[in-house]
Amino acid sequence: MELSKVEAKINYTFKDKNLLERAFTLSSYNQDENNQTLEFFGDAILEFLVSERIYDQKKSEGQLTELRQAIVSDAALATVSKELGLDGFLIKSQNDSNNKKAVPSVYEALVAAIYLDGGMDEARKFVHSTLNFENIPQNENYKGQLQELLQGRGQKCPEYLAFEDGTAQKPHFVVKVAVEGKTFTGEAGNKKLAEQNAAREALEHLNQGDI
Repeated sequence: MELSKVEAKINYTFKDKNLLERAFTLSSYNQDENNQTLEFFGDAILEFLVSERIYDQKKSEGQLTELRQAIVSDAALATVSKELGLDGFLIKSQNDSNNKKAVPSVYEALVAAIYLDGGMDEARKFVHSTLNFENIPQNENYKGQLQELLQGRGQKCPEYLAFEDGTAQKPHFVVKVAVEGKTFTGEAGNKKLAEQNAAREALEHLNQGDI
């Protein structure tokens, strides 16, 4: 791993290079020294910094919560991680080839690493310069769209099956929905958004004619 290349991409030079390397190390490569605790810490720092940035907008508490969730969602963090090229520096085992969670998680771990190395101002600078705080897509009712499409085909409303596999500090829901014999999955920090993500996945395949 060429640390200088990572530092150039994130526009921050680490005093503690070991901290930077740890932020990119997955548990599949090293069970003892990996980025899991940094990811946990970075998630909390990220929520604070995003809340700080958006709190004075003229929105209700519920609207602000939804906006924050959109900004720090796995999909949003995966996008920015790929734009920065962070996914290309992951340190993992050869068998760890389909770990989708690792891409957004490395951003959270990096936020914590920057905070620990340079303080809150540096973490804030990184978050503000890399996350998308503008033009956040509005939440669409994918469940409603899916239901309407299926009813138009004379089919019954889909049923959603939800599983919770997160923690009290970091909730995580997995929702599955079956459409015409195929199962689609959505994930999110709350059940409602996970259902919407599952419905969106099903809609994309329906609209593409895959099912």
